[in-house]
Amino acid sequence: MAAFIAKQMVGNQLSAVKGAVGGDGGDDGDDKEKAEEEERERQEAIKEAEDRRKEKHRKMEEEREKMRQDIRDKYNIKKKEEIVEAAPQEEPNPLMRKKKTPEELAAEAEQEELDDFTKLKNQIETQVNELKTQIEGKCVMQ
Repeated sequence: MAAFIAKQMVGNQLSAVKGAVGGDGGDDGDDKEKAEEEERERQEAIKEAEDRRKEKHRKMEEEREKMRQDIRDKYNIKKKEEIVEAAPQEEPNPLMRKKKTPEELAAEAEQEELDDFTKLKNQIETQVNELKTQIEGKCVMQ
């Protein structure tokens, strides 16, 4: 009986040491999956907490605005006209954006080249027009 208890006590410690050294390498895939799942859950919890916080602050601001309006009504104060901005759209996650196809990438590169050529063309045209006006200013037609 004493041997069994001693083995249980020492066995657990040996298993912990073996795991730390890397003796059990078969669970790497499971560990990664668990870590990814935990990270997803953590991100979801953070997003949910942020949404709750935003909702709480929105409600508080509504209550404050109601109190302000009551005071304005009581003392006949006109509200300052402000441009009310719409609630900002949630920015899409840059990691979740749609990947571009090679055709789309080629089209963008071609468009950039066209833009460079167009810029160069416009620049040359403006320089030619400036030179033309300078020459016409110096030449006197008789």
